[in-house]
Order: sequence, then structure tokens, then C-alpha cells
Amino acid sequence: MQSIIEKLSSISGGNAALAFGWILLGALLIKLALMLYSSLRAVFFEREQRLLARERLKLMVKTAAAQLHDTVQSKALWNGIRKFQISKKLKECEDVYSFYLTPHDGKSLPAFKPGQYLTFQLDVPGRDKPVVRCYSLSDCHRTDFYRVTIKKALAPKDVPGVPHGIASHHFCDTLKEGDILNVKAPSGHFFLDVNKPTPVVLISGGVGITPMLSMANALLEGRFKRDIWFFFGARNGDEQIQKEHLQMLAAKRENFHLHICYSKPSPSDQLGKDYHHAERVSVGLMKQLLPSNNFEYYLCGPGAFMKTITDDLEAWGVPDSQVFFEAFGPATVKKAAPKVTIDASAPVLQVTFGRSGKVSAWNPLLGSVLDLADQLGIKIESGCRAGNCGSCLVAIKSGDVDYTIQPGQAPESGSCLTCICKPKSDLVLDA
Repeated sequence: MQSIIEKLSSISGGNAALAFGWILLGALLIKLALMLYSSLRAVFFEREQRLLARERLKLMVKTAAAQLHDTVQSKALWNGIRKFQISKKLKECEDVYSFYLTPHDGKSLPAFKPGQYLTFQLDVPGRDKPVVRCYSLSDCHRTDFYRVTIKKALAPKDVPGVPHGIASHHFCDTLKEGDILNVKAPSGHFFLDVNKPTPVVLISGGVGITPMLSMANALLEGRFKRDIWFFFGARNGDEQIQKEHLQMLAAKRENFHLHICYSKPSPSDQLGKDYHHAERVSVGLMKQLLPSNNFEYYLCGPGAFMKTITDDLEAWGVPDSQVFFEAFGPATVKKAAPKVTIDASAPVLQVTFGRSGKVSAWNPLLGSVLDLADQLGIKIESGCRAGNCGSCLVAIKSGDVDYTIQPGQAPESGSCLTCICKPKSDLVLDA
């Protein structure tokens, strides 16, 4: 500064004053610029904080709303049996019918989670007690009806002596529009959380498409932006369910990617119009089409189909936590259970079937108490064999049980679902 002043002093008076004024003005402008920058930085910081706070508030409101919805929904569901009327029976394709069910009391219908099922108590002619079966809801929530889509289960040609499906034949061959049914409220642990942002792959074969229809409709009608990849397999067009509806969704929604696979297309089936791939649904096909394996995968179909898909997804590196599947029937795929280690020093548990008078030591290698009953020739009614339908419920006279998987609905106090439980102590059952 001293050198600047000395230089200015060597300049003639007027010029020195002018130069000094410019220097002062420049210094003031720099100071003002720094102050303006600091003020703007503070403003932008405060704005970012307000935006973050607003997003946090939105997230809290959304979470609270979802929790409130679940609470209201759980309270709205009815206990026990409710009467429903078949308002419409619609043939979807060969041996497959959709049933539109309206509440006989005329009251509104509670919402359900896409992927859940209804439990029916059917009065089938020639049966001395109701036949209990579970069928997935095949549409998203509607205020005036529920829909289930059921395929007539034919007796296997290669296994003599196995009867056809009692309940499915009763639905498809006997029940008609106007008939009244006994129905339990929607339930089940296999469902899609529509509020999650993760893209999904919906995989099905045959009538296993039913919960996938519910999931896809729920996401698309709710205007959710998640990518949906929909893989469905059938032998040919005669066995495709909801063909026109799926084609309409694919034409209207950019985030819905439809891939129909026919393993044995008929001469009338046109590639590119009726179906997209002349092959079975496979993980190999998904590897070709999906941008990555970073999706949530939902599966439903025949047991062998699901086992192949789940095994191949695991080999592809998809975490077990991202794979979900329906579990109805003894043939459906189950999560791999840890190997049972038998403790030779542990006491041998005893299972007594009170009414039949049979007593047996418990074999830890058995899957369930129902398996033991089957071995002993003791008849216990069963349906899903996955803890969902409740038809294998048996009263416990003494003892306690552990469940191998979580039941679809908690059993009544003092009872157990024999299809998914093992004895925890010596056990006496009313069976």
C-alpha cells in the first residue's frame, strides 16, 4: 500500500486523485461482491434445507398414511364367514372361469393387498363336511366386487387313482350366476407393496397368472411409475388368460413390458400378435431382455415351473430377499430349509392322535404333523398345505407346537395348523 501511495504521489495532483478513487471503488466493488456471494450462499443453503425438510415431511406423511390405511383395512376385514353372490361367471379360456363376487349384504368391500387370496367353504354334493379351498384374487381392489379366476384341475393322466380337483370342478361345472358362497376375508403373506419404488418382474405360468393380474392392475391403475416386466407362459393361445386385457395394458402403458411365451403354439397363433416368444418362460430369456437383475421378482405357477425359476434366479445372483412366490399345494416350491441336525441326547417326543388312538414317536426329519398323520393313515382334512386355508386345523389337548413358516392367519387358541407345525413337546391332538 505504501508503494502504491508513493507512486500516486509522483503523479500530478488531479491524476493521482482520480487513480486513488478508482482503487477505492474497485475495493468497494470486491467487498460488495463478496457480501453478495455470502448472502446468496446463505439463501441457497436455507432453500435446500427447506426442500429437504419438506421432503422429509412428505415421507413422514406418506408413511403415516400407509400405516393408517393398513390399520383401517385390517379393521374393515370381517371375521368368520360372509355371504357372497356370484354376479357374473365368465369363461376366460379352456377350463378356466372368472367369478365376480358381490357381497350379499350389499355393504362395501374392504381393500386388500394385491396378491392375496380368498378362502371358500364350499358345500359340495356328496361331501359330509365343507370343502375349504383358497383362490387368489385376480383383480385389484374394486368397491363393488371381488374376482377370482379358477382352472378346472383335471386328474393327472400319468398317475392312476388320483381324482380331479373337487373344488375347482364344483366351481367350473356346478356353480352358476346367482349362487351364494361362504367366503372368508382376503388374507395371505404373498403380496406386492405398491408404495415401494423398486421395479418388478411378474412371472407366471397357467392359472398362476391370477395374483400377477392383481398386482399389475393395482400398479397401473394407481398410476405408479414403477417398471413392470410381465412374463406369462402357456402352451398356446387356447390356454391364455386375459389376453385382450394384457395387450391393452401393453399398448397404453410405457412402463408395462409384456412378454407372452407359448411353448407349443398352435397353427392359428401368430408370433408378434398373439405371443412374443415360442419357448417356455425362463431366466435365460429374462437375461436377454432385462437391463439388469436388480428387480423384485414375484412368481406363481406349477411347482416344477417355480422351482426352476427360483433356482435359476439364485444362480443369476438375485438375492433371496428379492424373490417372492405363492405357496399353495404340496407341490409348490418352498424356501430351502436348513438341514436338520438330530441331537441324539434330546428326548424323543411323542405324538398322540386322540380320536384314532394312534401314538407315534416324532421323527425330526418329517416336515409336519400332517406328514406324520399321513404316514399313520390318519385322515386330517387339508387344502393348501402351506398354512393358508385353515382346513387342517386340529385342537390341541395337551402340549405345544412350533411353526415352520408363519401361518396366513393365526390359528384359534388351543389349536394348530397341522400342515406347517412340529411338536415342541409331547403332543396330544384331537384327531
